Amino acid sequence: MIWDNNEDIKKIECRNNASQVQQLLNENRELRSPYVFLLDTMREIEALHRILVPVTMLQEEVYKAEICSYLCRKTDAQIIILQPNDYGSKAKINIGKITTLLDKFSLPYRIEQGKKNTFSLYKEACQRADEFQADLLLLTASREYGWDDLIFGPVERYVIQHAKVPVMLVNPRADLFSLCD
Repeated sequence: MIWDNNEDIKKIECRNNASQVQQLLNENRELRSPYVFLLDTMREIEALHRILVPVTMLQEEVYKAEICSYLCRKTDAQIIILQPNDYGSKAKINIGKITTLLDKFSLPYRIEQGKKNTFSLYKEACQRADEFQADLLLLTASREYGWDDLIFGPVERYVIQHAKVPVMLVNPRADLFSLCD
């Protein structure tokens, strides 16, 4: 698999335990490179064929373009971009920036309309991963934990614990790491 023996992507294997997953999320919040969670409750993936990428209205979502491009070029996987059902145009602008990069490399992708808005899109992606036959979910981690995240847990922990496929996270930072080919 692409994250096996790959120094650019950290692989995190653990049991599906909320406190253990949260501890690992906390330990990796400052990473500049992507990291993938592989829980004991997730399917083992032999090869990446489809990567589900929910794209919200947040500005940091655009960095996923570089990760998508890297993963596609290394695995020939198709990117499935899940667009939120938002009233504004910020998510559409972010998707446009991502697809511009994918188009430059002639990489395969498709855009699917989500049923939920930006704030529920990650959970929807987790629930619809089987529908899209996704082998990986690619998410942006929370910028900062608010009170609701501290009390109920961040959305990425929910997705990691409920996903049937590995979940790759990218931390939103100003000095993000660039993957090399």
